[in-house]
Amino acid sequence: MTAFKETLKEQRWDEHRYYHHNLVNQSLHLLSAISFLFAYALLFWAPWLAGLIGWSISMTSRQIGHFFFEPKGYDKVNQATYEYKEEIKVGYNLKRKVILHAIWVASTITLYIEPSLFGLCKPYVGAAEFLHRIGQVWLYIGALGLAFRSMQLFFTRDLMTGLAWATKILTDPFHDIKLYCKAPLHLLNQGMTDPVAADNHG
Repeated sequence: MTAFKETLKEQRWDEHRYYHHNLVNQSLHLLSAISFLFAYALLFWAPWLAGLIGWSISMTSRQIGHFFFEPKGYDKVNQATYEYKEEIKVGYNLKRKVILHAIWVASTITLYIEPSLFGLCKPYVGAAEFLHRIGQVWLYIGALGLAFRSMQLFFTRDLMTGLAWATKILTDPFHDIKLYCKAPLHLLNQGMTDPVAADNHG
């Protein structure tokens, strides 16, 4: 259990120090985390709505920060190139995220064009049923994305790395709220870059 906790701690620290220098990104992660908690609660009585919130708000706000605000040049604080950070990233680096989001967009277009998903489900009728169905599809995509990368890590690295990463992803909303709750205030007072982004280990 100690080794698992250390692996989880290391993954969280690497994620923070390598990919969260920008206070806009941190603030968007706070928004993402809060909306993810709402989605978690909705899983028990409206999973389709959880899927809609999880992708349209939580995932979108989270990835906007990474794609558009986080610097992609040489990381002077950690003495690492962006290419190196992408290569060693445990979870979804930007290339993998592009693929995952392409699947997300393609699923929406496919369901709109083919209401029965080629016979896999009952065709929806009207906008309300479309939203229910697309929310369910998005929820499946999220679950499969988590399971796929975890299994991939089981084989390419080891079982503990995969389990720790899956645990990190599922508990990130709680951790991000604790870590980035003051990011919007700091953004107003300090500008876009967190001066202590890499000095919070411990």
